[in-house]
Order: sequence, then structure tokens, then C-alpha cells
Amino acid sequence: MALGRGKLIAVIGDEDTCTGFLLGGTGEINKSRQPNYLVVEKNTMVNEIAECFQSFTSRDDIGIILINQVYADMIRYKIDQYTKPLPAVLEIPSKDHPYDPSKDSILRLAKGMFSVDDFR
Repeated sequence: MALGRGKLIAVIGDEDTCTGFLLGGTGEINKSRQPNYLVVEKNTMVNEIAECFQSFTSRDDIGIILINQVYADMIRYKIDQYTKPLPAVLEIPSKDHPYDPSKDSILRLAKGMFSVDDFR
């Protein structure tokens, strides 16, 4: 399954993260008027984040989902259940929460695929 042309980057993050990516040109609204980003605020419910993640993983126009690790932790059960190669899910740091590789389930999965002997 190739990434192909025209695939979008989706973002689930705080206001600063989403603003940065939107200013970089990632913002898009599809024909159904669904954006490819979710700005998570203080009053955003965990089920809203989970529903948005589920929506992004089911869209065929999205190739990569970027999610702040702090919000990925809130829906870790959904991220751990997700096994498809596309859209790829990448956990990123936020301004207030640094990246912790020990919490990244995708990184743990990748580490389990290789041994030290594979690189000799």
C-alpha cells in the first residue's frame, strides 16, 4: 500500500501545535466539510479525541496522523489497537509536555521488530 499523491497530514493537538501545522499548510477540509485537524482544548472530552482519531484512521485521504503524546496517552487503548500501516500514526511533543519514548507504542512496536544482530 503506497502513500501515493494527495494524501493529507492530520493533526490532533493543542492550539499551538495545530496552529503551527496549519500555518505550514497542512489544513484542509474535504468534500464532506470535515477538517483534517482537531484542536484539543481544556474542555475537549476524551471520547471526542477518540472519535476524531477513529475518523482520521478511516479516511482514505489521510496518510499521516500527528498526535501530541499527551493526547495519545488519553486514548492509548485506541492507538494500541490500531495496526494498519496507513495512515501512519506519529506521536509528537507539545510545548508543555516533552516527548517520552517509553510511552510511544509505535516506537515500542518498531523496536520489537529488530534485534542488535540485524545491524551487524
